[in-house]
Amino acid sequence: MDVKTVGVVGAGLMGSGIIETVARGGYDVVAREIDESAVAGGKKRIERSNARALERGKITEEQANVENARITWTTNLTDLKDCDLVIEAIVENLDMKKDIFSELSRITRPEVILASNTSSVSITALAAATERPDRVAGMHFFNPVPVMKLVELVQGLQTSQQTLDDLRAFAGTLDKTVVTAKDTPGFIVNYLLVPYLLEAVKMVEDNVASKEDIDTAIELGLSHRMGPLTLLDFVGLDTTLFIADVMFEELRQPKYAAPPLLRKMVTAGYLGRKSGRGFYEYNT
Repeated sequence: MDVKTVGVVGAGLMGSGIIETVARGGYDVVAREIDESAVAGGKKRIERSNARALERGKITEEQANVENARITWTTNLTDLKDCDLVIEAIVENLDMKKDIFSELSRITRPEVILASNTSSVSITALAAATERPDRVAGMHFFNPVPVMKLVELVQGLQTSQQTLDDLRAFAGTLDKTVVTAKDTPGFIVNYLLVPYLLEAVKMVEDNVASKEDIDTAIELGLSHRMGPLTLLDFVGLDTTLFIADVMFEELRQPKYAAPPLLRKMVTAGYLGRKSGRGFYEYNT
Protein backbone atom coordinates (compact mmCIF):
# COMPACT_ATOMS: atom_id res chain seq x y z
CA MET A 1 0.00 0.00 0.00
CA ASP A 2 1.56 3.27 -1.15
CA VAL A 3 0.22 5.98 1.15
CA LYS A 4 0.93 9.63 0.54
CA THR A 5 -2.38 11.27 1.53
CA VAL A 6 -4.54 10.19 4.47
CA GLY A 7 -8.12 11.27 5.02
CA VAL A 8 -9.39 11.68 8.58
CA VAL A 9 -13.12 12.04 9.16
CA GLY A 10 -13.78 13.81 12.46
CA ALA A 11 -11.55 16.27 14.35
CA GLY A 12 -12.76 15.85 17.90
CA LEU A 13 -10.53 14.77 20.77
CA MET A 14 -9.40 11.58 19.03
CA GLY A 15 -9.65 12.76 15.42
CA SER A 16 -7.52 15.85 16.00
CA GLY A 17 -4.88 13.68 17.65
CA ILE A 18 -4.88 11.32 14.67
CA ILE A 19 -4.62 14.26 12.24
CA GLU A 20 -1.68 15.69 14.17
CA THR A 21 0.10 12.33 14.43
CA VAL A 22 -0.33 11.44 10.76
CA ALA A 23 0.84 14.87 9.59
CA ARG A 24 3.84 14.67 11.94
CA GLY A 25 4.58 11.29 10.40
CA GLY A 26 5.17 12.98 7.04
CA TYR A 27 1.83 12.40 5.33
CA ASP A 28 -0.49 14.92 3.71
CA VAL A 29 -3.83 14.92 5.55
CA VAL A 30 -7.30 15.86 4.36
CA ALA A 31 -9.26 16.52 7.55
CA ARG A 32 -13.04 16.63 7.30
CA GLU A 33 -15.46 18.00 9.88
CA ILE A 34 -19.19 18.57 9.74
CA ASP A 35 -19.09 22.41 9.68
CA GLU A 36 -16.75 25.38 10.02
CA SER A 37 -17.28 25.61 13.77
CA ALA A 38 -16.12 22.00 14.17
CA VAL A 39 -13.16 22.71 11.87
CA ALA A 40 -12.16 25.63 14.10
CA GLY A 41 -12.41 23.38 17.15
CA GLY A 42 -10.17 20.78 15.54
CA LYS A 43 -7.57 23.38 14.60
CA LYS A 44 -7.57 24.75 18.14
CA ARG A 45 -7.03 21.29 19.65
CA ILE A 46 -4.05 20.69 17.37
CA GLU A 47 -2.62 24.14 18.14
CA ARG A 48 -2.83 23.42 21.89
CA SER A 49 -1.23 20.00 21.45
CA ASN A 50 1.61 21.42 19.35
CA ALA A 51 2.17 24.15 21.94
CA ARG A 52 2.59 21.48 24.64
CA ALA A 53 4.98 19.51 22.40
CA LEU A 54 7.02 22.66 21.73
CA GLU A 55 7.16 23.51 25.43
CA ARG A 56 8.46 20.02 26.23
CA GLY A 57 11.00 20.05 23.42
CA LYS A 58 9.33 17.20 21.53
CA ILE A 59 9.19 19.20 18.29
CA THR A 60 10.64 22.43 16.95
CA GLU A 61 8.65 25.42 15.73
CA GLU A 62 9.76 24.62 12.19
CA GLN A 63 8.46 21.05 12.53
CA ALA A 64 5.12 22.37 13.83
CA ASN A 65 4.83 24.71 10.85
CA VAL A 66 5.63 21.92 8.38
CA GLU A 67 3.10 19.66 10.10
CA ASN A 68 0.35 22.27 9.89
CA ALA A 69 1.13 22.93 6.22
CA ARG A 70 0.42 19.26 5.45
CA ILE A 71 -3.17 19.51 6.74
CA THR A 72 -6.01 20.52 4.42
CA TRP A 73 -9.34 21.19 6.14
CA THR A 74 -12.75 20.62 4.56
CA THR A 75 -16.43 20.18 5.37
CA ASN A 76 -17.04 18.17 2.20
CA LEU A 77 -16.60 14.40 2.35
CA THR A 78 -16.02 14.19 -1.40
CA ASP A 79 -12.73 16.05 -0.91
CA LEU A 80 -11.35 12.75 0.39
CA LYS A 81 -11.80 11.10 -3.01
CA ASP A 82 -8.06 11.01 -3.81
CA CYS A 83 -6.87 9.81 -0.38
CA ASP A 84 -4.83 6.60 -0.19
CA LEU A 85 -6.20 5.65 3.25
CA VAL A 86 -9.14 7.00 5.25
CA ILE A 87 -9.52 6.85 9.05
CA GLU A 88 -12.96 7.56 10.51
CA ALA A 89 -13.06 9.13 13.99
CA ILE A 90 -16.60 10.47 14.46
CA VAL A 91 -18.93 9.88 17.43
CA GLU A 92 -19.69 6.31 18.50
CA ASN A 93 -22.97 5.99 16.62
CA LEU A 94 -23.38 2.92 14.42
CA ASP A 95 -25.87 4.42 11.97
CA MET A 96 -23.81 7.58 11.47
CA LYS A 97 -20.65 5.55 10.95
CA LYS A 98 -22.38 3.23 8.46
CA ASP A 99 -23.53 6.25 6.46
CA ILE A 100 -19.96 7.59 6.39
CA PHE A 101 -18.51 4.24 5.33
CA SER A 102 -21.11 3.77 2.63
CA GLU A 103 -20.33 7.20 1.19
CA LEU A 104 -16.56 6.69 1.46
CA SER A 105 -16.92 3.37 -0.35
CA ARG A 106 -18.61 5.21 -3.20
CA ILE A 107 -16.21 8.15 -3.54
CA THR A 108 -12.76 6.58 -2.91
CA ARG A 109 -10.80 4.15 -5.09
CA PRO A 110 -11.72 0.46 -4.57
CA GLU A 111 -8.31 -0.46 -3.16
CA VAL A 112 -8.35 2.25 -0.48
CA ILE A 113 -8.58 0.94 3.09
CA LEU A 114 -11.39 2.39 5.20
CA ALA A 115 -10.42 2.21 8.88
CA SER A 116 -12.41 3.12 11.97
CA ASN A 117 -11.03 4.47 15.22
CA THR A 118 -14.06 3.06 17.05
CA SER A 119 -13.57 1.60 20.51
CA SER A 120 -16.82 -0.36 20.56
CA VAL A 121 -18.73 -0.47 17.25
CA SER A 122 -18.66 -3.69 15.18
CA ILE A 123 -16.18 -3.55 12.31
CA THR A 124 -18.15 -6.28 10.54
CA ALA A 125 -21.26 -4.06 10.61
CA LEU A 126 -19.32 -1.12 9.16
CA ALA A 127 -17.77 -3.31 6.46
CA ALA A 128 -21.22 -4.56 5.43
CA ALA A 129 -22.17 -0.97 4.57
CA THR A 130 -19.43 -0.83 1.91
CA GLU A 131 -18.66 -2.42 -1.43
CA ARG A 132 -15.19 -3.51 -0.21
CA PRO A 133 -15.66 -5.32 3.15
CA ASP A 134 -12.23 -6.95 2.81
CA ARG A 135 -10.62 -3.48 2.93
CA VAL A 136 -12.37 -2.35 6.14
CA ALA A 137 -10.73 -2.71 9.56
CA GLY A 138 -10.56 -1.15 12.99
CA MET A 139 -7.60 1.10 13.77
CA HIS A 140 -8.11 2.12 17.39
CA PHE A 141 -5.72 4.79 18.66
CA PHE A 142 -5.46 5.84 22.31
CA ASN A 143 -5.72 9.26 23.91
CA PRO A 144 -3.62 11.39 23.70
CA VAL A 145 -2.82 10.02 20.25
CA PRO A 146 0.52 11.85 19.72
CA VAL A 147 1.82 10.39 22.99
CA MET A 148 0.28 6.92 23.36
CA LYS A 149 2.20 4.24 21.46
CA LEU A 150 -0.54 1.63 21.13
CA VAL A 151 -2.82 0.94 18.16
CA GLU A 152 -5.36 -1.88 18.21
CA LEU A 153 -6.03 -3.32 14.76
CA VAL A 154 -9.41 -5.03 14.60
CA GLN A 155 -10.24 -7.73 12.07
CA GLY A 156 -13.85 -7.90 11.02
CA LEU A 157 -15.33 -11.09 9.66
CA GLN A 158 -14.52 -10.04 6.08
CA THR A 159 -11.25 -8.14 6.71
CA SER A 160 -8.39 -9.55 4.64
CA GLN A 161 -4.95 -10.36 6.02
CA GLN A 162 -3.49 -8.00 3.43
CA THR A 163 -5.52 -5.15 4.90
CA LEU A 164 -4.17 -5.88 8.38
CA ASP A 165 -0.62 -6.13 7.04
CA ASP A 166 -0.98 -2.80 5.23
CA LEU A 167 -2.31 -1.05 8.34
CA ARG A 168 0.39 -2.59 10.52
CA ALA A 169 3.05 -1.21 8.17
CA PHE A 170 1.39 2.21 8.14
CA ALA A 171 1.15 2.32 11.95
CA GLY A 172 4.84 1.47 12.12
CA THR A 173 5.68 4.62 10.18
CA LEU A 174 3.88 6.57 12.92
CA ASP A 175 6.09 4.92 15.56
CA LYS A 176 3.14 2.97 16.99
CA THR A 177 3.11 -0.52 18.47
CA VAL A 178 0.36 -2.70 17.01
CA VAL A 179 -1.76 -5.41 18.61
CA THR A 180 -4.46 -7.30 16.72
CA ALA A 181 -7.89 -8.35 17.96
CA LYS A 182 -10.94 -10.05 16.53
CA ASP A 183 -14.16 -8.10 16.12
CA THR A 184 -15.30 -8.58 19.74
CA PRO A 185 -16.93 -5.73 21.73
CA GLY A 186 -14.19 -3.83 23.54
CA PHE A 187 -11.40 -5.52 21.55
CA ILE A 188 -8.46 -6.06 23.96
CA VAL A 189 -8.09 -2.96 26.13
CA ASN A 190 -11.73 -2.09 26.80
CA TYR A 191 -12.67 -5.76 27.22
CA LEU A 192 -10.48 -5.68 30.35
CA LEU A 193 -10.63 -1.99 31.26
CA VAL A 194 -14.39 -1.35 31.32
CA PRO A 195 -15.25 -3.91 34.06
CA TYR A 196 -12.37 -2.52 36.15
CA LEU A 197 -13.68 1.05 35.83
CA LEU A 198 -17.25 -0.01 36.58
CA GLU A 199 -16.11 -1.83 39.72
CA ALA A 200 -14.39 1.34 40.91
CA VAL A 201 -17.67 3.26 40.49
CA LYS A 202 -19.48 0.54 42.45
CA MET A 203 -16.94 0.92 45.26
CA VAL A 204 -17.78 4.62 45.52
CA GLU A 205 -21.49 3.83 45.26
CA ASP A 206 -21.23 1.26 48.06
CA ASN A 207 -19.06 3.57 50.19
CA VAL A 208 -16.26 1.01 50.38
CA ALA A 209 -13.66 3.79 50.41
CA SER A 210 -13.25 7.40 49.34
CA LYS A 211 -12.50 8.18 45.72
CA GLU A 212 -9.12 9.57 46.75
CA ASP A 213 -8.17 6.41 48.64
CA ILE A 214 -9.33 4.14 45.80
CA ASP A 215 -7.17 6.05 43.33
CA THR A 216 -4.17 6.20 45.67
CA ALA A 217 -4.39 2.47 46.39
CA ILE A 218 -4.31 1.61 42.69
CA GLU A 219 -1.59 4.13 41.82
CA LEU A 220 0.77 3.00 44.58
CA GLY A 221 -0.33 -0.60 45.05
CA LEU A 222 -0.41 -1.55 41.35
CA SER A 223 1.99 1.10 39.98
CA HIS A 224 -0.66 2.61 37.70
CA ARG A 225 -0.08 6.14 36.39
CA MET A 226 -3.55 7.15 37.55
CA GLY A 227 -6.32 5.60 39.60
CA PRO A 228 -9.56 4.35 38.02
CA LEU A 229 -11.70 7.34 38.99
CA THR A 230 -9.14 9.85 37.71
CA LEU A 231 -8.93 7.75 34.54
CA LEU A 232 -12.72 7.80 34.21
CA ASP A 233 -12.67 11.59 34.36
CA PHE A 234 -9.92 11.65 31.72
CA VAL A 235 -11.68 9.25 29.33
CA GLY A 236 -15.11 10.79 29.94
CA LEU A 237 -17.92 9.27 31.99
CA ASP A 238 -20.28 9.49 29.04
CA THR A 239 -17.81 7.70 26.77
CA THR A 240 -17.31 4.93 29.32
CA LEU A 241 -21.05 4.55 29.82
CA PHE A 242 -21.64 4.31 26.08
CA ILE A 243 -18.98 1.63 25.65
CA ALA A 244 -20.27 -0.32 28.66
CA ASP A 245 -23.84 -0.24 27.32
CA VAL A 246 -22.70 -1.45 23.88
CA MET A 247 -20.70 -4.27 25.43
CA PHE A 248 -23.52 -5.30 27.77
CA GLU A 249 -26.03 -5.28 24.91
CA GLU A 250 -23.76 -7.48 22.82
CA LEU A 251 -22.34 -9.84 25.46
CA ARG A 252 -25.06 -9.83 28.17
CA GLN A 253 -22.49 -10.29 30.92
CA PRO A 254 -23.12 -8.62 34.32
CA LYS A 255 -19.57 -7.27 34.53
CA TYR A 256 -20.43 -4.80 31.75
CA ALA A 257 -23.62 -3.50 33.44
CA ALA A 258 -23.15 0.16 34.33
CA PRO A 259 -23.76 1.09 37.99
CA PRO A 260 -26.65 3.50 38.64
CA LEU A 261 -24.21 6.11 39.97
CA LEU A 262 -22.39 6.31 36.63
CA ARG A 263 -25.64 6.76 34.73
CA LYS A 264 -26.84 9.45 37.18
CA MET A 265 -23.59 11.39 36.89
CA VAL A 266 -23.78 11.38 33.09
CA THR A 267 -27.41 12.52 33.25
CA ALA A 268 -26.35 15.37 35.55
CA GLY A 269 -23.65 16.43 33.08
CA TYR A 270 -20.75 15.34 35.28
CA LEU A 271 -18.70 13.97 32.40
CA GLY A 272 -15.18 14.44 33.75
CA ARG A 273 -12.44 16.81 32.63
CA LYS A 274 -14.26 17.98 29.52
CA SER A 275 -17.24 19.30 31.51
CA GLY A 276 -15.21 20.57 34.49
CA ARG A 277 -16.63 18.02 36.88
CA GLY A 278 -16.73 14.25 37.23
CA PHE A 279 -15.51 12.40 40.27
CA TYR A 280 -13.26 15.42 40.75
CA GLU A 281 -13.58 19.09 39.79
CA TYR A 282 -11.43 20.79 37.13
CA ASN A 283 -10.74 24.30 35.87
CA THR A 284 -11.91 24.38 32.24
